[in-house]
Amino acid sequence: MKMKLKQSVLEGAFISSGARALRVLCVLSMIFCVLCMALSVMGRQTFDLVTESGSYEDAIYAEKDHEPAMRGLTVSMSDQVHVRAGDPQHIQWTIQVGLSLMYALDIVPFFIACWFLYQVFSNIIQKKIFVEENASCLFYYGVLQCGVSVLAPFLKIFISFVVNQVSADSIYVSTGSGLLSGLIPGIAFIIASYIIHYGIYLQDEVDHTL
Repeated sequence: MKMKLKQSVLEGAFISSGARALRVLCVLSMIFCVLCMALSVMGRQTFDLVTESGSYEDAIYAEKDHEPAMRGLTVSMSDQVHVRAGDPQHIQWTIQVGLSLMYALDIVPFFIACWFLYQVFSNIIQKKIFVEENASCLFYYGVLQCGVSVLAPFLKIFISFVVNQVSADSIYVSTGSGLLSGLIPGIAFIIASYIIHYGIYLQDEVDHTL
């Protein structure tokens, strides 16, 4: 029973259909990344704001009134971001630049990762499984995930440090909590790329032997 179920799941038609659906999802995700980055640049990225007149949750740079009932389209980081400003209606533009740069450290690698996966799913649809391009894309995907997990928190802290040096307002970020959630899948994809690369090597050995 288990073998039949496994064979039905691993049938070429089922895998090809799944790859097509995931490829479409990758395209939609990349479009979503572009839209989210545009919203961040437009100042529609949420953060916690602390001023002399009070504190505001989910404030955005694009609006002077930080307590509206409906904000429309906004984006937010998985990390907690706190901004301390003297005037809630005139947050300095350097804060907005820092927020966009921090957000880019999340969304740009995700866009690139979706592109790598798009290439892999495209090859699977064409029944190209054990090919060097798949091994390379999975390897780059894994390295990207590991690199972002380890380096992004330090880069965000560095960005906040630089912004605080040149701005009267201050920005603080609580980051690093998702280190393992990105590092472990990244290592898994690197291992998967090695398996495919080794499969290509074995296939070459068989072809040369024959």
